[in-house]
Amino acid sequence: MPEVGQNQVTRAAVVQSRRPILEAREMVKTYGHVEALRSANFSAYPAEVVALIGDNGAGKSTLIKVLSGVARPDGGEILFEGRPVDIPSPSAAQRLGIETVYQDLSLAPDLDGASNIFLGREVTRPGLLGRLGVLDKRAMHEAAVKVFVDLGVAIEDAGAAVAYLSGGQRQGVAVARAASWASKVIIMDEPTAALGVVQTARVLDVIRRVRERGLGVILISHNMTEVLEVADRIEVLRLGRRVATFARRDATLEALVGAMTGALANEEEG
Repeated sequence: MPEVGQNQVTRAAVVQSRRPILEAREMVKTYGHVEALRSANFSAYPAEVVALIGDNGAGKSTLIKVLSGVARPDGGEILFEGRPVDIPSPSAAQRLGIETVYQDLSLAPDLDGASNIFLGREVTRPGLLGRLGVLDKRAMHEAAVKVFVDLGVAIEDAGAAVAYLSGGQRQGVAVARAASWASKVIIMDEPTAALGVVQTARVLDVIRRVRERGLGVILISHNMTEVLEVADRIEVLRLGRRVATFARRDATLEALVGAMTGALANEEEG
């Protein structure tokens, strides 16, 4: 298991390079007669939170599925660190250093936080015991506790089953799992959905900590207040195309809604 932040530089150093870590160019995806993506563009940079917003049917979920290897595009290209890549599966995305936190979290409720972080990537004991498949539960527990502390995930008992944790704590476990294995990008799909005010604030703080470690964070959210609070940059999809990009300092609620509804001119169609 890599340490959180291992092989990553500070945010200040990464921001200076301003080369996208992940790009979608002229992305096309159709489902029958439905054009989910119509020459859509998107970019994510290291050490930033980029929010991807749009109304229902804008293409957000489809774009994220393409970037995370869940869906195959019908046209366009994906660039990773400036070079064209093929992402045919989620495991291929993971090999590039891209991890995704889905809205359903995909956690095993009967297992504790450490077991969920290492689910499918279990650590075995050294020597003969390891060859026999005996798990090193102590090492996994200690590593998980360190991740929780580093990211500020407030879990008093790391050995408690996830089913007994609060919604915010479960979200924290899911983000910690992604941060433990991602080396480049974390995609987060509605990470604060159905959370209370205090739990939401904690999750947003975890997102900031992930960004400070040099990772690129792609945030999909319908909550414009949260987007304006945590995002460094905002990209807007409408009807399968990117229609606007905002730096945080230039973004207002009115401008975001205008781009989402079509009141603002399309940046790519003129």
